[in-house]
Amino acid sequence: MTADSGYSWMEAELTKRKESFLYRELQKHDKIDCSPLAPSGMPCLSDEFDQREDFVFDLAENDADKWLSIRGEKLFNLSSNNYLGLSGDLRLVQAAADAAMRLGAGATASRLVSGNHVCYSELEEELARWKGREAALVFANGYMANLGVISALVGRGDAVFSDRLNHASIVDGIILSRADHYRYRHNDMDHLESLLKKHSGSKRRMLIVADAVFSMDGDSAPLRELVELRDRYHALLLVDEAHSGGVRGERGEGLCHEYGLHGRVDVIMGTFSKAFGVYGAYVCADEVLIRYLVNTARPLIYSTGLPPMVVASVQASLQIVQEEGWRRERLRRLGRWFRDQLRQAGLSVMEGDSPIVPWLIGSNDRALRISRALAERGISAVAIRPPTVPEGEARIRFSLMATHAKTELAGVLEQIREVAYAEQEAYR
Repeated sequence: MTADSGYSWMEAELTKRKESFLYRELQKHDKIDCSPLAPSGMPCLSDEFDQREDFVFDLAENDADKWLSIRGEKLFNLSSNNYLGLSGDLRLVQAAADAAMRLGAGATASRLVSGNHVCYSELEEELARWKGREAALVFANGYMANLGVISALVGRGDAVFSDRLNHASIVDGIILSRADHYRYRHNDMDHLESLLKKHSGSKRRMLIVADAVFSMDGDSAPLRELVELRDRYHALLLVDEAHSGGVRGERGEGLCHEYGLHGRVDVIMGTFSKAFGVYGAYVCADEVLIRYLVNTARPLIYSTGLPPMVVASVQASLQIVQEEGWRRERLRRLGRWFRDQLRQAGLSVMEGDSPIVPWLIGSNDRALRISRALAERGISAVAIRPPTVPEGEARIRFSLMATHAKTELAGVLEQIREVAYAEQEAYR
Protein backbone atom coordinates (compact mmCIF):
# COMPACT_ATOMS: atom_id res chain seq x y z
CA MET A 1 0.00 0.00 0.00
CA THR A 2 1.33 3.47 -0.83
CA ALA A 3 0.25 7.04 -0.39
CA ASP A 4 -0.89 7.03 -4.03
CA SER A 5 -3.45 4.33 -3.20
CA GLY A 6 -5.46 6.59 -0.92
CA TYR A 7 -3.18 8.20 1.65
CA SER A 8 -2.44 11.45 -0.19
CA TRP A 9 -4.65 13.36 2.25
CA MET A 10 -2.39 12.21 5.08
CA GLU A 11 0.70 13.43 3.24
CA ALA A 12 -1.03 16.76 2.64
CA GLU A 13 -1.88 17.14 6.32
CA LEU A 14 1.67 16.26 7.38
CA THR A 15 3.10 18.78 4.90
CA LYS A 16 0.74 21.45 6.27
CA ARG A 17 1.91 20.70 9.80
CA LYS A 18 5.56 20.96 8.76
CA GLU A 19 4.96 24.34 7.13
CA SER A 20 3.29 25.65 10.29
CA PHE A 21 5.97 24.12 12.58
CA LEU A 22 3.47 21.73 14.15
CA TYR A 23 4.95 18.48 12.82
CA ARG A 24 5.84 15.90 15.45
CA GLU A 25 8.21 12.96 15.27
CA LEU A 26 9.48 10.49 17.81
CA GLN A 27 13.09 11.13 18.76
CA LYS A 28 15.16 8.00 19.21
CA HIS A 29 17.11 7.85 22.46
CA ASP A 30 20.65 6.52 22.35
CA LYS A 31 21.61 3.37 24.20
CA ILE A 32 23.04 4.30 27.58
CA ASP A 33 24.55 2.40 30.46
CA CYS A 34 22.31 3.03 33.46
CA SER A 35 23.77 0.35 35.70
CA PRO A 36 24.50 2.88 38.50
CA LEU A 37 20.73 2.98 39.07
CA ALA A 38 21.17 -0.26 41.01
CA PRO A 39 22.13 0.58 44.61
CA SER A 40 25.77 -0.02 45.44
CA GLY A 41 26.38 -3.58 46.58
CA MET A 42 22.95 -4.74 45.43
CA PRO A 43 23.19 -7.61 42.92
CA CYS A 44 21.23 -7.38 39.69
CA LEU A 45 18.35 -9.83 39.47
CA SER A 46 20.13 -11.54 36.59
CA ASP A 47 23.21 -12.15 38.78
CA GLU A 48 21.06 -13.66 41.50
CA PHE A 49 19.26 -15.90 39.01
CA ASP A 50 22.47 -17.03 37.35
CA GLN A 51 23.80 -18.21 40.73
CA ARG A 52 20.71 -20.30 41.46
CA GLU A 53 21.19 -23.91 40.46
CA ASP A 54 17.43 -24.45 40.29
CA PHE A 55 16.82 -21.55 37.90
CA VAL A 56 15.63 -23.27 34.75
CA PHE A 57 12.87 -22.43 32.32
CA ASP A 58 10.75 -25.45 33.16
CA LEU A 59 7.51 -24.24 31.66
CA ALA A 60 5.60 -27.30 32.83
CA GLU A 61 6.29 -26.36 36.44
CA ASN A 62 5.25 -22.74 36.03
CA ASP A 63 1.65 -23.23 37.16
CA ALA A 64 0.98 -19.89 38.87
CA ASP A 65 -1.01 -18.50 35.92
CA LYS A 66 -3.35 -21.48 35.94
CA TRP A 67 -4.69 -20.72 39.41
CA LEU A 68 -6.38 -17.79 41.12
CA SER A 69 -6.81 -17.11 44.81
CA ILE A 70 -10.11 -15.36 45.53
CA ARG A 71 -11.21 -14.78 49.13
CA GLY A 72 -8.85 -17.51 50.25
CA GLU A 73 -10.16 -20.05 47.74
CA LYS A 74 -7.90 -21.59 45.08
CA LEU A 75 -9.66 -21.60 41.70
CA PHE A 76 -8.59 -23.14 38.38
CA ASN A 77 -8.33 -20.20 35.98
CA LEU A 78 -10.58 -20.45 32.93
CA SER A 79 -11.22 -16.69 32.78
CA SER A 80 -8.03 -14.98 31.61
CA ASN A 81 -6.76 -14.02 28.16
CA ASN A 82 -3.30 -15.45 28.87
CA TYR A 83 -3.71 -17.76 25.88
CA LEU A 84 -0.11 -18.89 25.46
CA GLY A 85 0.57 -19.10 29.20
CA LEU A 86 3.37 -16.52 29.05
CA SER A 87 2.39 -14.10 31.81
CA GLY A 88 4.41 -15.91 34.46
CA ASP A 89 7.26 -17.00 32.18
CA LEU A 90 10.52 -16.22 33.97
CA ARG A 91 12.13 -14.97 30.77
CA LEU A 92 9.63 -12.11 30.69
CA VAL A 93 10.16 -11.42 34.38
CA GLN A 94 13.92 -11.37 33.87
CA ALA A 95 13.70 -8.97 30.92
CA ALA A 96 11.53 -6.59 32.95
CA ALA A 97 13.85 -6.74 35.95
CA ASP A 98 16.96 -6.06 33.87
CA ALA A 99 15.32 -3.09 32.14
CA ALA A 100 14.11 -1.66 35.44
CA MET A 101 17.66 -1.80 36.80
CA ARG A 102 19.04 -0.03 33.72
CA LEU A 103 16.27 2.45 32.87
CA GLY A 104 14.26 2.91 36.04
CA ALA A 105 10.63 2.24 36.83
CA GLY A 106 8.81 4.59 34.45
CA ALA A 107 9.04 6.54 31.19
CA THR A 108 8.22 9.78 33.11
CA ALA A 109 6.88 11.67 30.07
CA SER A 110 5.03 11.44 26.80
CA ARG A 111 6.96 9.71 24.05
CA LEU A 112 6.95 13.01 22.17
CA VAL A 113 8.63 14.81 25.06
CA SER A 114 11.34 12.71 26.71
CA GLY A 115 9.69 9.33 27.30
CA ASN A 116 10.69 7.64 24.05
CA HIS A 117 13.35 5.26 25.34
CA VAL A 118 15.39 3.33 22.78
CA CYS A 119 13.54 0.11 23.58
CA TYR A 120 10.40 1.62 22.01
CA SER A 121 12.08 2.08 18.63
CA GLU A 122 13.62 -1.37 18.81
CA LEU A 123 10.26 -2.97 19.58
CA GLU A 124 8.48 -1.08 16.80
CA GLU A 125 11.08 -2.16 14.26
CA GLU A 126 10.73 -5.77 15.42
CA LEU A 127 6.93 -5.55 15.20
CA ALA A 128 7.02 -4.15 11.66
CA ARG A 129 9.30 -6.99 10.50
CA TRP A 130 7.13 -9.58 12.23
CA LYS A 131 3.93 -8.27 10.68
CA GLY A 132 5.45 -7.61 7.25
CA ARG A 133 4.52 -3.91 7.28
CA GLU A 134 6.50 -0.72 6.79
CA ALA A 135 6.12 0.62 10.32
CA ALA A 136 4.58 0.10 13.74
CA LEU A 137 3.56 2.28 16.67
CA VAL A 138 3.20 1.24 20.32
CA PHE A 139 0.32 2.50 22.48
CA ALA A 140 -0.41 2.23 26.20
CA ASN A 141 -3.16 -0.38 25.72
CA GLY A 142 -5.68 -1.65 23.21
CA TYR A 143 -8.42 0.70 24.36
CA MET A 144 -6.20 3.74 23.82
CA ALA A 145 -4.97 2.40 20.48
CA ASN A 146 -8.50 2.07 19.08
CA LEU A 147 -9.55 5.45 20.47
CA GLY A 148 -6.46 7.10 19.00
CA VAL A 149 -6.50 5.47 15.57
CA ILE A 150 -10.22 5.83 14.86
CA SER A 151 -10.49 9.43 16.05
CA ALA A 152 -7.40 10.31 13.99
CA LEU A 153 -8.54 8.70 10.73
CA VAL A 154 -12.15 9.95 10.66
CA GLY A 155 -14.18 12.90 11.91
CA ARG A 156 -17.32 14.89 11.19
CA GLY A 157 -18.61 14.19 7.68
CA ASP A 158 -17.00 10.73 7.62
CA ALA A 159 -18.61 7.33 8.18
CA VAL A 160 -17.55 4.28 10.17
CA PHE A 161 -19.02 0.84 9.52
CA SER A 162 -18.64 -1.40 12.56
CA ASP A 163 -19.66 -4.96 13.38
CA ARG A 164 -22.37 -5.00 16.07
CA LEU A 165 -20.20 -7.21 18.28
CA ASN A 166 -17.02 -5.13 18.04
CA HIS A 167 -15.21 -4.33 21.27
CA ALA A 168 -16.30 -1.34 23.38
CA SER A 169 -13.05 0.48 22.60
CA ILE A 170 -14.01 0.54 18.93
CA VAL A 171 -17.47 1.87 19.73
CA ASP A 172 -16.01 4.57 21.99
CA GLY A 173 -13.40 5.51 19.39
CA ILE A 174 -16.15 6.08 16.85
CA ILE A 175 -18.14 8.20 19.30
CA LEU A 176 -15.03 10.27 20.07
CA SER A 177 -14.34 10.78 16.36
CA ARG A 178 -17.81 12.35 15.79
CA ALA A 179 -18.09 10.43 12.51
CA ASP A 180 -21.41 8.88 11.55
CA HIS A 181 -21.67 5.37 12.97
CA TYR A 182 -23.32 2.55 11.02
CA ARG A 183 -23.46 -0.88 12.68
CA TYR A 184 -23.84 -3.94 10.50
CA ARG A 185 -25.23 -7.26 11.70
CA HIS A 186 -22.57 -9.59 13.06
CA ASN A 187 -20.42 -10.93 10.20
CA ASP A 188 -23.20 -10.09 7.71
CA MET A 189 -21.32 -8.93 4.63
CA ASP A 190 -24.51 -8.36 2.62
CA HIS A 191 -25.73 -5.92 5.25
CA LEU A 192 -22.34 -4.20 5.33
CA GLU A 193 -22.28 -3.84 1.56
CA SER A 194 -25.80 -2.37 1.53
CA LEU A 195 -24.65 0.28 4.02
CA LEU A 196 -21.47 1.02 2.05
CA LYS A 197 -23.45 1.30 -1.16
CA LYS A 198 -26.00 3.61 0.46
CA HIS A 199 -23.42 6.04 1.84
CA SER A 200 -20.72 5.79 -0.83
CA GLY A 201 -20.12 9.21 -2.36
CA SER A 202 -21.93 11.12 0.37
CA LYS A 203 -19.07 10.95 2.89
CA ARG A 204 -15.52 12.31 2.80
CA ARG A 205 -14.01 9.08 4.05
CA MET A 206 -15.35 5.65 4.97
CA LEU A 207 -13.75 3.33 7.53
CA ILE A 208 -14.64 -0.33 8.10
CA VAL A 209 -13.70 -1.73 11.51
CA ALA A 210 -13.87 -5.33 12.72
CA ASP A 211 -12.39 -7.57 15.38
CA ALA A 212 -10.46 -10.46 13.84
CA VAL A 213 -11.62 -12.77 16.63
CA PHE A 214 -14.58 -11.60 18.70
CA SER A 215 -13.76 -11.56 22.39
CA MET A 216 -17.07 -12.80 23.80
CA ASP A 217 -18.14 -15.14 20.98
CA GLY A 218 -14.83 -16.67 19.94
CA ASP A 219 -15.66 -16.65 16.23
CA SER A 220 -13.72 -14.91 13.45
CA ALA A 221 -14.50 -12.10 11.04
CA PRO A 222 -14.78 -12.91 7.30
CA LEU A 223 -11.55 -11.05 6.53
CA ARG A 224 -11.40 -11.93 2.83
CA GLU A 225 -14.85 -10.45 2.23
CA LEU A 226 -13.98 -7.38 4.31
CA VAL A 227 -10.87 -6.74 2.19
CA GLU A 228 -12.91 -7.13 -1.01
CA LEU A 229 -15.48 -4.60 0.23
CA ARG A 230 -12.70 -2.24 1.28
CA ASP A 231 -11.31 -2.33 -2.26
CA ARG A 232 -14.69 -2.12 -3.98
CA TYR A 233 -15.87 0.94 -2.07
CA HIS A 234 -12.48 2.64 -1.59
CA ALA A 235 -12.77 2.52 2.18
CA LEU A 236 -10.13 2.26 4.88
CA LEU A 237 -10.02 -0.99 6.87
CA LEU A 238 -8.98 -1.41 10.51
CA VAL A 239 -8.72 -4.93 11.92
CA ASP A 240 -8.36 -5.48 15.66
CA GLU A 241 -6.19 -8.57 16.23
CA ALA A 242 -6.29 -8.37 20.04
CA HIS A 243 -7.52 -11.96 20.41
CA SER A 244 -5.80 -13.47 17.37
CA GLY A 245 -2.31 -11.96 17.62
CA GLY A 246 0.10 -14.55 18.95
CA VAL A 247 -2.53 -17.26 18.52
CA ARG A 248 -3.01 -17.40 14.74
CA GLY A 249 -0.49 -17.37 11.91
CA GLU A 250 2.63 -19.47 11.43
CA ARG A 251 4.67 -17.28 13.78
CA GLY A 252 1.76 -15.79 15.67
CA GLU A 253 1.37 -12.81 13.34
CA GLY A 254 -2.42 -13.03 13.50
CA LEU A 255 -5.40 -13.90 11.35
CA CYS A 256 -4.68 -11.31 8.64
CA HIS A 257 -1.29 -12.89 8.12
CA GLU A 258 -2.67 -16.42 8.21
CA TYR A 259 -4.99 -15.53 5.32
CA GLY A 260 -2.25 -13.63 3.44
CA LEU A 261 -4.18 -10.36 3.73
CA HIS A 262 -1.86 -8.35 5.98
CA GLY A 263 -0.70 -6.13 3.11
CA ARG A 264 -4.27 -5.23 2.13
CA VAL A 265 -5.46 -4.02 5.52
CA ASP A 266 -4.82 -0.33 6.22
CA VAL A 267 -4.32 -0.68 9.97
CA ILE A 268 -3.72 -3.84 11.98
CA MET A 269 -4.08 -3.34 15.72
CA GLY A 270 -2.95 -5.84 18.33
CA THR A 271 -2.31 -6.05 22.05
CA PHE A 272 0.41 -7.37 24.35
CA SER A 273 -2.00 -8.06 27.22
CA LYS A 274 -3.41 -11.36 25.98
CA ALA A 275 -1.31 -13.98 24.17
CA PHE A 276 1.85 -11.98 24.96
CA GLY A 277 1.06 -12.07 28.67
CA VAL A 278 2.25 -8.50 29.33
CA TYR A 279 0.60 -5.10 28.70
CA GLY A 280 0.29 -2.52 25.94
CA ALA A 281 -0.76 -2.43 22.29
CA TYR A 282 0.49 -1.62 18.81
CA VAL A 283 -0.65 -0.74 15.31
CA CYS A 284 1.08 -1.73 12.08
CA ALA A 285 0.57 0.11 8.80
CA ASP A 286 2.30 1.96 5.98
CA GLU A 287 4.98 4.41 7.08
CA VAL A 288 2.97 7.49 6.11
CA LEU A 289 -0.02 6.34 8.14
CA ILE A 290 2.15 5.76 11.20
CA ARG A 291 3.68 9.22 10.86
CA TYR A 292 0.16 10.62 10.57
CA LEU A 293 -0.85 8.88 13.82
CA VAL A 294 2.20 10.24 15.63
CA ASN A 295 0.89 13.70 14.78
CA THR A 296 -2.83 13.17 15.35
CA ALA A 297 -3.53 10.28 17.77
CA ARG A 298 -4.29 12.13 21.00
CA PRO A 299 -3.97 9.14 23.38
CA LEU A 300 -0.39 8.73 22.13
CA ILE A 301 0.50 12.43 22.19
CA TYR A 302 -0.92 13.19 25.62
CA SER A 303 -0.08 10.01 27.56
CA THR A 304 3.07 9.00 29.37
CA GLY A 305 4.90 6.21 27.57
CA LEU A 306 4.84 2.63 28.80
CA PRO A 307 7.48 1.86 31.45
CA PRO A 308 10.68 0.60 29.75
CA MET A 309 10.53 -2.59 31.81
CA VAL A 310 7.12 -3.38 30.28
CA VAL A 311 8.48 -2.78 26.78
CA ALA A 312 11.47 -5.04 27.51
CA SER A 313 9.14 -7.77 28.72
CA VAL A 314 7.12 -7.43 25.51
CA GLN A 315 10.29 -7.78 23.44
CA ALA A 316 11.11 -11.02 25.24
CA SER A 317 7.57 -12.25 24.71
CA LEU A 318 7.62 -11.38 21.01
CA GLN A 319 10.63 -13.61 20.51
CA ILE A 320 8.97 -16.50 22.35
CA VAL A 321 5.70 -16.02 20.45
CA GLN A 322 7.54 -16.36 17.15
CA GLU A 323 9.78 -19.27 18.11
CA GLU A 324 7.57 -21.51 20.25
CA GLY A 325 4.90 -22.56 17.79
CA TRP A 326 4.04 -25.57 19.93
CA ARG A 327 2.05 -23.23 22.16
CA ARG A 328 -0.30 -22.27 19.31
CA GLU A 329 -0.68 -25.84 18.11
CA ARG A 330 -1.41 -27.14 21.60
CA LEU A 331 -3.87 -24.31 22.26
CA ARG A 332 -5.75 -25.04 19.05
CA ARG A 333 -6.00 -28.77 19.82
CA LEU A 334 -7.17 -28.09 23.37
CA GLY A 335 -9.76 -25.59 22.14
CA ARG A 336 -11.29 -27.99 19.65
CA TRP A 337 -11.34 -30.86 22.13
CA PHE A 338 -12.82 -28.78 24.95
CA ARG A 339 -15.53 -27.35 22.68
CA ASP A 340 -16.41 -30.85 21.41
CA GLN A 341 -16.61 -32.21 24.96
CA LEU A 342 -19.04 -29.48 26.02
CA ARG A 343 -21.23 -30.15 23.00
CA GLN A 344 -21.26 -33.87 23.71
CA ALA A 345 -22.49 -33.01 27.19
CA GLY A 346 -25.48 -31.28 25.59
CA LEU A 347 -24.42 -27.70 26.36
CA SER A 348 -25.17 -24.81 24.01
CA VAL A 349 -21.68 -23.89 22.84
CA MET A 350 -21.18 -21.13 20.28
CA GLU A 351 -19.31 -21.73 17.03
CA GLY A 352 -15.68 -20.77 16.72
CA ASP A 353 -12.08 -21.90 16.32
CA SER A 354 -10.34 -20.03 19.11
CA PRO A 355 -9.41 -20.53 22.77
CA ILE A 356 -12.56 -18.59 23.67
CA VAL A 357 -15.36 -21.10 24.31
CA PRO A 358 -18.69 -19.51 25.34
CA TRP A 359 -21.44 -21.57 26.97
CA LEU A 360 -24.62 -19.71 26.10
CA ILE A 361 -26.98 -19.55 29.10
CA GLY A 362 -29.52 -16.84 28.27
CA SER A 363 -30.71 -15.19 31.48
CA ASN A 364 -28.45 -13.13 33.72
CA ASP A 365 -29.53 -14.81 36.96
CA ARG A 366 -28.85 -18.32 35.63
CA ALA A 367 -25.43 -17.29 34.33
CA LEU A 368 -24.50 -15.84 37.73
CA ARG A 369 -25.82 -18.91 39.54
CA ILE A 370 -23.81 -21.28 37.33
CA SER A 371 -20.67 -19.19 37.71
CA ARG A 372 -21.04 -19.33 41.51
CA ALA A 373 -21.64 -23.09 41.41
CA LEU A 374 -18.46 -23.59 39.38
CA ALA A 375 -16.50 -21.39 41.81
CA GLU A 376 -17.72 -23.57 44.68
CA ARG A 377 -16.18 -26.50 42.81
CA GLY A 378 -12.84 -24.72 42.37
CA ILE A 379 -13.30 -23.28 38.85
CA SER A 380 -13.08 -19.62 37.88
CA ALA A 381 -15.45 -19.12 34.94
CA VAL A 382 -17.01 -15.66 34.82
CA ALA A 383 -20.62 -14.88 33.86
CA ILE A 384 -20.67 -12.40 30.97
CA ARG A 385 -23.83 -10.25 30.88
CA PRO A 386 -25.20 -7.16 29.10
CA PRO A 387 -24.02 -4.67 28.04
CA THR A 388 -20.92 -6.73 27.21
CA VAL A 389 -23.18 -9.14 25.29
CA PRO A 390 -26.70 -8.61 23.87
CA GLU A 391 -29.78 -8.90 26.08
CA GLY A 392 -30.85 -12.51 26.60
CA GLU A 393 -27.41 -13.87 25.67
CA ALA A 394 -25.65 -14.07 29.03
CA ARG A 395 -23.01 -16.76 29.03
CA ILE A 396 -20.12 -18.43 30.78
CA ARG A 397 -16.95 -17.54 28.89
CA PHE A 398 -14.31 -20.23 29.14
CA SER A 399 -10.85 -19.26 27.89
CA LEU A 400 -8.05 -21.78 27.57
CA MET A 401 -4.29 -21.57 27.93
CA ALA A 402 -1.60 -23.52 26.12
CA THR A 403 -0.23 -24.55 29.51
CA HIS A 404 -3.50 -26.16 30.64
CA ALA A 405 -3.06 -29.93 30.95
CA LYS A 406 -5.65 -32.14 29.29
CA THR A 407 -6.02 -34.10 32.53
CA GLU A 408 -6.80 -30.86 34.37
CA LEU A 409 -9.40 -29.88 31.80
CA ALA A 410 -10.94 -33.36 31.92
CA GLY A 411 -11.53 -32.87 35.64
CA VAL A 412 -13.00 -29.43 34.97
CA LEU A 413 -15.35 -30.86 32.36
CA GLU A 414 -16.70 -33.38 34.84
CA GLN A 415 -17.51 -30.55 37.24
CA ILE A 416 -19.17 -28.54 34.46
CA ARG A 417 -21.35 -31.52 33.52
CA GLU A 418 -22.46 -31.95 37.11
CA VAL A 419 -23.29 -28.25 37.47
CA ALA A 420 -25.20 -28.27 34.19
CA TYR A 421 -27.16 -31.36 35.26
CA ALA A 422 -28.02 -29.87 38.66
CA GLU A 423 -29.19 -26.65 36.99
CA GLN A 424 -31.32 -28.59 34.55
CA GLU A 425 -32.92 -30.66 37.33
CA ALA A 426 -33.68 -27.59 39.42
CA TYR A 427 -35.67 -26.01 36.58
CA ARG A 428 -37.22 -29.07 35.00
